[in-house]
This record gives sequence, structure tokens and C-alpha cells, in this order.
Amino acid sequence: QVRLEESGGGLVQAGGSLRLSCAASGRTFSMYAMGWFRQAPGKEREFVASINWIGSTDYADSVKGRFTISRDNAKNMVYLQMNSLKPEDTAVYYCAATRTRYGSTVMEEYDYWGQGTQVTVSS
Repeated sequence: QVRLEESGGGLVQAGGSLRLSCAASGRTFSMYAMGWFRQAPGKEREFVASINWIGSTDYADSVKGRFTISRDNAKNMVYLQMNSLKPEDTAVYYCAATRTRYGSTVMEEYDYWGQGTQVTVSS
């Protein structure tokens, strides 16, 4: 069982930065691949970034070069550094964990989810 809690969301102007954090419970955190997803109003939840158990990362095309996912296994933490934010990045951002250790871009392959944190980017 893994419990996830996101923090760090807020309101930022276009071009600004935010860092989201995800705190995970459980002694086997390092064995999970972790992902960030987002859901904008009226839209489906979509993949943003993932990091597997050895630190390999994957990103959605829409955030490549602007967002960076990282993890600290000693602290059971996952981060999403978001730079050059755009109004279209506005969404609720969710942290997720999957037993699929190599990572995944597919929402259905994630086993545990946080409650989400709101990110709003003003133009």
C-alpha cells in the first residue's frame, strides 16, 4: 500500500515556475515507478512525466524542455519542476505510483493516486 500527497500548487503568471512535491508512504517506495498526470476542466486526465526505479524519465511532448521530474528515494519524495509555464498548463496535477517498475505513460497502469494539487497559470 502506498499513500501519496501532493503539494506546491498555486497561482503563477505565464512564464513563471512552480515545483510540485509528492510525499509517499511505504518502505518499498524505491521499487515503484512514479508519474505525474494532470486534468484540466472538461478534459481527460493526461500523462505529464514519469520516472522509473532507476531514474529514467519520460515526458509528454507538451512539457519537454520545460518540466523536470525527479525523485529522492531516501526521503520518499517525487518532484515536478515546472518552468516557462503557460496558461494551457492550468490543471489539477496528480502524483501516481505504479508497480510497473520501468514506468508507464498509461494512466490505467498506475495503482495509487494522490488527491491532486491545483496549478493555475494566468496570462
